[in-house]
Amino acid sequence: MIQPATNLYGYIKTDKWVYISLAMILVMRVAFIWLMGPMPQDAYYYFYGQHPALSYFDHPPGVAVLTRTFTEIFGAHSFAIKLGDTVVTLLMAGCFYMLSKKFLSPHKSWKALLLMLSTLMVTILSLVTTPDVPLMLWWAISLLCLYKVIFEQKGHWWIWTGFAMGLAFDSKYTAVFLPAGTILFLLLSARSRKWLLSPWFLLSIVCFFIAILPVIIWNVNNGFASFKFQSSERAGDIELNWLDVLGVVGHQAAILIPVLFFALCYFIWRAARRYGIRWWRVPEKELWLLCFFLPVFIGFFLISPIYWVKLNWMMPGYITGIIWVSVWIGQRWMRWQYIISLVVHLALGVEILFYPVPVKSDDTWAGWPGLGKAVQQLHATYPDDFIFSADDYKTSAILNLYMGKMVYSQNIIGRRALEFDYVGTDLQTLKGRNAIFINSLTDVKDDIDEQAFVKDLQPYFSSITPLEPIVVKRNGRLVRKWLVFRCTDYKPPVVRDLE
Repeated sequence: MIQPATNLYGYIKTDKWVYISLAMILVMRVAFIWLMGPMPQDAYYYFYGQHPALSYFDHPPGVAVLTRTFTEIFGAHSFAIKLGDTVVTLLMAGCFYMLSKKFLSPHKSWKALLLMLSTLMVTILSLVTTPDVPLMLWWAISLLCLYKVIFEQKGHWWIWTGFAMGLAFDSKYTAVFLPAGTILFLLLSARSRKWLLSPWFLLSIVCFFIAILPVIIWNVNNGFASFKFQSSERAGDIELNWLDVLGVVGHQAAILIPVLFFALCYFIWRAARRYGIRWWRVPEKELWLLCFFLPVFIGFFLISPIYWVKLNWMMPGYITGIIWVSVWIGQRWMRWQYIISLVVHLALGVEILFYPVPVKSDDTWAGWPGLGKAVQQLHATYPDDFIFSADDYKTSAILNLYMGKMVYSQNIIGRRALEFDYVGTDLQTLKGRNAIFINSLTDVKDDIDEQAFVKDLQPYFSSITPLEPIVVKRNGRLVRKWLVFRCTDYKPPVVRDLE
């Protein structure tokens, strides 16, 4: 019989598969920092950091602080950006472990940490820059502060709770689930309901709003553009599609690894059978964990038939969800979790190194360095031309990273261009200049009609001339392709209302 261990080494060596899998997964995560090229998200949030502001169109400023800090220290390249993601994710894992120890025995605390570290979610957070990276850290810190209030009865910790939740909101708007979960718990817990009328609780609300002032000020000064984008504009994309529910099940099972995901589903069902609507029978600590897990997890599942839920939206809820489920997952299932995780990470390593399965999307790491070199050479031939792209933000953001200068987006041809619309660019200063237009082909086998692109560009230029496409090959195989056009005599669009 395996005896409970009180330290990580003792825990791991009780099962060689856990030890081998953990070691290999951690080594691969570190190696991927060097081996992966930049993702478009890395470059886009680097672009945030290069244009300091109180907030930004798509998201609050937390991710901009992260990318700016690490690129100032280690240089403007993808390694520095991914290193920042990895460091912050490790800090999150440390806070997660500290939180788990407050609910679990030492043995089960290590189990919870190992479950967290086994997930593809941690790999994604470590290697792809998104606002979720700082969000997850501040989410964990917020819960640590709130624990001090609720279970240690230290009222002054409401101050730090308010600030921490505010900084989580400064990372991503999903953080609204933190104060919502807090209020839900206080309403449901007879023992803790007294805090709702406490001056400390009111002070925490004040601290929260002080922390999020940069986001509020930016939105006030920009017609509430970011709040509108994340609310009413997204609501305009609502469309009933029940198959999307299966898509959400698939990508959540993938990022958690299926053993953990279906364990969560199974024990939610068990809890529903045990307690039903009788929440007052739920032990207070379990209720606390569930208030920060179930609203996120079930809430996004409920909207998934009418709106596509992205794979990262549920991530914060798993901080308490994993702690909660660690009570019941046995060693046998831990072993399978790590074996499957190892297989998944080995497959990811093969894909990163050899790219056997082409990614028919711009959301890939492949080919961007080759594009950067080719465009630098092209710019040397036409040094007075400005450069732009119109495939959302991705090619423009990547080229900003590689060129070290402003590369414009689809705002050049009168389309909305996310944060590119809010960096103070005056397109009128480009009037009369020539330009290089670069467009990514997500599928290199597509038979593209170049004249379709010419029609989009014609209203803004006197002439458009196709140049030699940029192609990137790996082991003799074509993996990425970009169309290139030279455009003369730019005519800026009429100024648009960005609100």
